[in-house]
Amino acid sequence: MNKAITQGIVFMPPPFAAGLDQWSSGDGRPGSDTYESAPNAAFVPADQDFGGALEVQKVEAVQRLRYMGETPVLPGCYLRIRARVKAIAGNLPDVRIAAFAGDAGGAPLSGVTVTGPQVTLTTYGEVVEVSAIVGTGQRTGVDMVWGPQAMFGHFGLDLTGPSGGVVRIDDIGIEDVSRFFLRDVIATVDVRDYGAIGDGVSDDHAAFEAADTAAGGREIIVPAGTYFLGSSTTIQSRIRFEGTVVMPDAAILALTKNFDLPAYIDAFGDSELAFRKAYQALLNNAGHVTLDLAGRKIALRAPVDMQAAVGNRTTYNQRHVIRNGQFSVFPTPAFDTEVVTSQATYSPGTAVRELTGVVDVANVPVGALVEGDGVGREVYVTSRNVAAGRLTISQPLFDAAGTQMFTFRRFKYMLDFSGFQDVSRMAFSEVDFQCTGDCSGVLLPPQGSANHFRDCFFTRPKDRGITSHGEGDQGMMIDRCQFLSDEAPLVVSERRTIGFNANANDLKVRDCRATFFRHFAVIAGSSSLISGNHVFQGDSAPGGVRSAGWVLTRTNNRGTISGNYIDNCFIDWGNEHDHAPDFASEFSFSALSITGNVFLASDVAPWFTYIVVRPHGPGHFLDGMIVTGNTFRAIGSITRVESVDTSFADLDYDRVGNITFAGNSFHNVDVPARSPLAMVHIEASAAATWVVTPAPRLPFGAWAQTVESVLAEGVLRDGGGNAVHASPWFEARQGPERDRIHLHWPQPVSGKVILRVRIDDAV
Repeated sequence: MNKAITQGIVFMPPPFAAGLDQWSSGDGRPGSDTYESAPNAAFVPADQDFGGALEVQKVEAVQRLRYMGETPVLPGCYLRIRARVKAIAGNLPDVRIAAFAGDAGGAPLSGVTVTGPQVTLTTYGEVVEVSAIVGTGQRTGVDMVWGPQAMFGHFGLDLTGPSGGVVRIDDIGIEDVSRFFLRDVIATVDVRDYGAIGDGVSDDHAAFEAADTAAGGREIIVPAGTYFLGSSTTIQSRIRFEGTVVMPDAAILALTKNFDLPAYIDAFGDSELAFRKAYQALLNNAGHVTLDLAGRKIALRAPVDMQAAVGNRTTYNQRHVIRNGQFSVFPTPAFDTEVVTSQATYSPGTAVRELTGVVDVANVPVGALVEGDGVGREVYVTSRNVAAGRLTISQPLFDAAGTQMFTFRRFKYMLDFSGFQDVSRMAFSEVDFQCTGDCSGVLLPPQGSANHFRDCFFTRPKDRGITSHGEGDQGMMIDRCQFLSDEAPLVVSERRTIGFNANANDLKVRDCRATFFRHFAVIAGSSSLISGNHVFQGDSAPGGVRSAGWVLTRTNNRGTISGNYIDNCFIDWGNEHDHAPDFASEFSFSALSITGNVFLASDVAPWFTYIVVRPHGPGHFLDGMIVTGNTFRAIGSITRVESVDTSFADLDYDRVGNITFAGNSFHNVDVPARSPLAMVHIEASAAATWVVTPAPRLPFGAWAQTVESVLAEGVLRDGGGNAVHASPWFEARQGPERDRIHLHWPQPVSGKVILRVRIDDAV
């Protein structure tokens, strides 16, 4: 870089031949004495070594020579001042380049170096050159560092040492030598040129922002060193780090031109800290919606408290994306599960999502799993009121009225959003959570909507892949993700990890793959759309048990499960998150569609079923359920594909309504269930009442409620073999199990009929 060329700036002072009135014997400022008509100075027009030269007799302790013109000192521009001097007579003095440093108001800068290296004249007539470099930045080779406050200088030299001697001085030269310091001549700006020190102590914030202001599209260079930025710093230009920065936790580093994780790793020198600071910047800069991890691996020594990383926000509801990278862990005690046992009271009649009178409530961590008698799966501590001794929990408890001991397990997650109040429209894309059996994946915020995981891997979580301890999963989307358990070697009964849970409504889970979990999903909300997933939970045990892949805990489900591969696991539909599990006036088990799925099981006990309804209180019934177009297959054989778990209560089969269980295919299933069930009944001997037994082919062991149609196949005959033309009427819900139909004829007849029987009412 040469400012004289690129910007036409004149640095070179005029020759002495132009007049000595431009050369001061003081500091060079206006009003100081000049060498014009000075008794100890004269211009020599024809020196044999210099041509024109200034001859000066040293009469003061420090004989000064300063050009009175203001030579500009610019950030990023380095000037070399050179002078050739020889002794003529008398005492031999010392010589050095010297200057006056001026600020924007013309006042002298304090605390800066204004003299260069000193040279001693030792021989008369010997030409000696002295030089010094001046600039704003602290660079190797810069003799006079003036900092970004410097605006100009009056340059010249000093004669020091013994007085009385006479010297001649050649014309003083000033040249731009910035090229010595800039590696990329035009395209870079160095923060040291604007006053950055890089000692890890001095606050270089102003220097960084000054360099950014001056960059004008060029790249900023941060050389080796440690640069302390004492306050939030925004860089609008591209920036390249060779050195690193340190900042207070609350200070934000916003890199607006190259906002990605590699830039922050270069800036902070540590991937974990870099991710925290980059996430902080993401939520504090409206100019970015995506944090690109750029394929980098972030090694965590402890869970990342995402709210603490941001510090100044507890809510964020704008779309933001974290993409394309991997999180891994160094196993440390910070990832150990916290376990707290405490007494508490549950009052289902007054506070269905609260535990009160909690002993040592301050020790119970927010986000902890709640375990105890009458507690359903995946109930978590959502918030804590220490003063009131109260915990808010994510779901009601189905049978825990009164006071008891509860166990609280606080799993540790790679990314923990529990410190926020609300985070919405957050997306993780192409992120690999490598939990390695040492920690869990992501703990969602207590509130949030439309958060999204797409094309992500949750690999070997210790306890959970994704946890919702509140309703941060409202409208959550999980697309094309892989959930790979750490428990593949274990038999199903020993597994305890869960892929994810959700408490709120409108979940979308699409095209995911999950292997070897206790449960892939525990979904407490309604209106979920579940499609295209492959969930496999088998083991090598012969005749082994299987666990639920999908656990649905909302009776009025209003969801669809379609086009999935449900492999060695089943759908478990219950109401374990109901504080009053007995049916009252609410919707019962209703509005669930299971269509077009592939069900497969191998080496399972014959009583295994793919669809299980599990009422936790009496009086419930099926009302609006569609099971169509599915393929049910067993390697080996099973008795049937559907069942009711009566561990707590049975269904009220008299109220079953609007059920379609049809159009499915069955392979190695002993009893294919259908409703409406098309069946053939043959009565060999003439009878006025035919007893028809659709069971056990009616789904869920339900009652035979309705006969849609009866059609005789061939001729009906009386006891004498005569043809009879007659129509029957029916009685449903007959027999001790109410699973029989009585067809009543006007007279005793025999023959063959085709019936369509339903487990629900005709209305």
